[in-house]
Amino acid sequence: MKQIAIIVTVAIFCTVIGIGESKTFSECELAKLLHRTYGFDKNKVNNFVCLAQAESSLTTTKTHKNSNGSTDYGLFQINNKYWCSAAGYTSGNECKVSCADLLTNDITKAVNCANKVFARHGYSAWYGWKAKCASGVKDLSYCM
Repeated sequence: MKQIAIIVTVAIFCTVIGIGESKTFSECELAKLLHRTYGFDKNKVNNFVCLAQAESSLTTTKTHKNSNGSTDYGLFQINNKYWCSAAGYTSGNECKVSCADLLTNDITKAVNCANKVFARHGYSAWYGWKAKCASGVKDLSYCM
């Protein structure tokens, strides 16, 4: 009986703080959010939605383990080798953020970190963008 109470307590806690919940955006939903909330211009919105689609299928909780032992996190697949900190992995943590913070439905930290990656390396920092977006992106101005 005590184990059930512990499981229920943990489940309630996770629900309240949003752990375990995954959000998958539609292209228009993400475009509107990036434009209206984060001030992205039309061109940047189009490219960031495309790269998020290519990298995470627009899903906030997506992770990908790389062959070098590092992991990519969240909507924009931010890598823990340089950009965020993860337990058991020594990194540069250039964004000064926990990788777990990049997996939440509040994408503020993910957007801020992705902007830092973009400022340093441009879109070519993302393999998904190079493979699926470099030759052209969908115009999502009708969403904004």
